Amino acid sequence: MKSFLRRIVLGVAVVGALGAAAGSALAQEVSIIAVTHGQASDPFWSIVKNGMMQAGKDSNVKVDYRAPETFDMVAMSQLIEAAVNQNPAGIVISNPDPDALGPAIEKAVAAGIPVISMNSGIAAASKLGIKLHVGQEELSAGKTVGERLAGLGLKHVLCINQEVGNAALDQRCQGVTEGFAGGKVTVLPTSADPAEIEAKIQAALTSDTSIDLVLGLSAPLVGERAVAVVEKMGNGDKVKVASYDLSASFLQAVADGKALFAVDQQPYLQGYLPVTFMALNSRYGTIPAGNVASGPSFVTQEAAAQVIEKSAQGIR
Repeated sequence: MKSFLRRIVLGVAVVGALGAAAGSALAQEVSIIAVTHGQASDPFWSIVKNGMMQAGKDSNVKVDYRAPETFDMVAMSQLIEAAVNQNPAGIVISNPDPDALGPAIEKAVAAGIPVISMNSGIAAASKLGIKLHVGQEELSAGKTVGERLAGLGLKHVLCINQEVGNAALDQRCQGVTEGFAGGKVTVLPTSADPAEIEAKIQAALTSDTSIDLVLGLSAPLVGERAVAVVEKMGNGDKVKVASYDLSASFLQAVADGKALFAVDQQPYLQGYLPVTFMALNSRYGTIPAGNVASGPSFVTQEAAAQVIEKSAQGIR
């Protein structure tokens, strides 16, 4: 009888220990919510999401990626506030409009939830209490692009902005203007609709023959369209094309000499690093002491062919 009771007590103790271990494991599960202004169906943001998901696997954390259906700051603010209510271990955000998103971000910070921004919003990070920013400082990147274009002897840049009001994109064209000493920069606003982009580029090149470079702020959305228009118009010897960001098709155009270069801000890193930093911060209280620059770097004809495969895989 005593032996039987001893076995029961031992069994209860084992079950209790296993239950406690399971409860402890659940309690230690790290959940991170990402709220960006870019849908995962967008070629650029799909790479960002790929980086986040891989970081989640590598760091053994749960990552929930959320974005409004369109570029909508009211909807994005609501998504951030909903994330705050779930009290995750951290929130990763893009911040294309700090004035509009600031109140929602401050709610997260006030609730004691660490926030890391990525891609856009670097200038507002410290003011809003954001831990750090991972991305490309767009104004200085634009200046670098402008200086490079001026060094190539170009005179008139048509800067295509497919998302006017996105501070990061506005700063790109502004930076190019500041860096393009002695030259002219014309900003052409469009939507993200490919047909509209092509039509507006063709109309601009037809009406102003002094334009000698079309600059896209997105390779898949604008850069590829610009290459197609210049080819269709048959003036590739006079009008050059360059673009921010990468796509396999645009990189092929660079490799083939149909475009000058692509500006790489490494969206995969912009997704991967914030999730990794949040996991480390949640588990060990460690986090980088400053912002992390993911760009800019230039992919020219010599290197384009080597990057195409990774771009097709959703990494570059």
